[in-house]
Amino acid sequence: MLVYPQLTTGALSQFPVIRKRNSRTVVNSAADGSRVIYADTTGGTVLWRLTYTGLSDIELNALQTFHAAAEGSLNGFTFLDPAANLLSWSEDLTNACWAVAPLLNVTGGVADPNGGIAAWHVSNTGAGPQSVTQTLNAPAGYLFCFSVYVRSAQVATVTLLSGANRVSQVVGPTWNRIALARPGDAGASSIAVGIELPANSAVDLFGPQVEAQAAASPYMASTTGGVYENARFLDDKFRFTTTDVNRHTTTLTVFYANHL
Repeated sequence: MLVYPQLTTGALSQFPVIRKRNSRTVVNSAADGSRVIYADTTGGTVLWRLTYTGLSDIELNALQTFHAAAEGSLNGFTFLDPAANLLSWSEDLTNACWAVAPLLNVTGGVADPNGGIAAWHVSNTGAGPQSVTQTLNAPAGYLFCFSVYVRSAQVATVTLLSGANRVSQVVGPTWNRIALARPGDAGASSIAVGIELPANSAVDLFGPQVEAQAAASPYMASTTGGVYENARFLDDKFRFTTTDVNRHTTTLTVFYANHL
């Protein structure tokens, strides 16, 4: 599967990013005048309009080559939403999308740094390190930033995981957002991210987030995640304007329909 390219900065887009989400409702009108209405979850669509300015020759060529490889709107590709948390169910560590090690206990309803109760208490009852991770069907060779809020009643060292990358961080009793931003294995088609706790330790976690960029943006709660497989270009033609030497402008529209 083709994968939408990052810019040389590691970002997928520039501001402004326009994202439009459409939902479909099915209405069944009976002969007696009554109606049955329900949401058609498979009929939704998402559209992104990505405007780029000041692109270098290398960046323009990468986008133009990718558009040609997709043959315009003909072929689907994997698109990582630049305005979303790529993780699924970021506030439910008990969801099946999370792989929780057998000796980790997770308890919800903990006060979070935003004034809610969406944080989780995670304790490691084992004699060795234990982790909670989620695997994304996204190219591991991309530059990803994984971030999460962490606190611990006792000073502890936790390890952030992103593919083969590991970074240890010391955490204490106040909420601290820690992050790991590195590319992974260029040959892998998926990447696992998460946090590892040492033996006999306990921490509170809130707001795990993954973005295809070099640094973390404000936390965005997620359910379905931001990895869209089989997205398409809306246009068959690639148009651009050269504004100066090694400077170009273009606008691309990406479309996703989960029923196609």
